[in-house]
Amino acid sequence: MRPKYHTRGIVLTRAPLGEANALVTLLTEDVGLVRARAQGIRKPGAKLAAALATFAESDLILLRGAEGWRISGASLREPWFTKMPRAAHGCAARVVGLFLRLVAGESVDPHLFTLLTGFFHTLQEESEEADTTEYRTVLELLQILGLDTGETPPDRSAYIARINRGITASGL
Repeated sequence: MRPKYHTRGIVLTRAPLGEANALVTLLTEDVGLVRARAQGIRKPGAKLAAALATFAESDLILLRGAEGWRISGASLREPWFTKMPRAAHGCAARVVGLFLRLVAGESVDPHLFTLLTGFFHTLQEESEEADTTEYRTVLELLQILGLDTGETPPDRSAYIARINRGITASGL
């Protein structure tokens, strides 16, 4: 019998896989970044559909098999996408896109999960400061990954310059 992992996670992306399945990219609290198969999720009335929507935070049951990870259960905690103002959706998508480019493989770092949940929580509350929140989150991500060090910059142009240096250091 395969071991089950009970963890909390955020759905970062979801892509069709076959007729009714999906490949879901998750950032989990305990296992890290995971790409898992969710069977039957695209069928009408699928039980796990709401818990595995993009930017949903859920309690998950994951199984690791010979062919990779599989989601066997999920319970919705926070539907971050629906709680965010419409203007913040693009900001969230940009940060998650960069996150997926920078974080390689199944890296387990609890700071990444905390950073992303804090980012979504902040976006939910303040839509006017979305740009500043985005810059700070990306800079913190680069610091966690060891691609930037230093203090918080005083203005927007300094943020962008530091972020660009960090991305250049990553080799992307």
